[in-house]
Amino acid sequence: MSAPDLELVLATANPDKAAEIQAILETAGVTVVPRPRWVPEVPETGSTLLENARLKAVSLQVATGRAAVADDTGLEVEALGGAPGVYSARYAGEGASYADNVAKLLDELDRVPDGRRRAKFVAIAFVSFPDHSELWETGVVEGEISLWPRGLGGFGYDPVFVPDEGDGRTFAEMSTAEKHTVSHRGRAFGALAARLAAPAG
Repeated sequence: MSAPDLELVLATANPDKAAEIQAILETAGVTVVPRPRWVPEVPETGSTLLENARLKAVSLQVATGRAAVADDTGLEVEALGGAPGVYSARYAGEGASYADNVAKLLDELDRVPDGRRRAKFVAIAFVSFPDHSELWETGVVEGEISLWPRGLGGFGYDPVFVPDEGDGRTFAEMSTAEKHTVSHRGRAFGALAARLAAPAG
């Protein structure tokens, strides 16, 4: 099935992530539809980002009988031994807000000086098809954690993540288009979209 003919049910109900994913995939002609309200959130019980992304995509595919797409994303900070990693969305506890998670991260890095706050964002984009075939891509972006939040755009850890391939701004200080060109999610879903658009065989 070529990308212009493809419709994917989106696992995430997070409106910020959904908007990013939809914008990226639709540039390849992929139609993205929201998860039906009757399908509950899938608990992220995997020990890796790939396990969580697959768990969500497969669960949604089985529930709806349609091709489904999911992602999982983690921020890995060198000074924290790779934390928060797979727990990025709930770093400050279940139900934590974006601000709660950022505040905990900055608190953990309080004594780590500028220049030693290396980090990377990793995203897995995963599609599960009704014929049980699967497709996934990984996106990675290296950068630094800033000393304090900057910018009003984006979401999650965007106000404190400064990508190496930028101009010193955080993701939250960039436009959506600028962020997509270098972000982990932009890379993962951009690569996924390219594979979906490629001719079969």
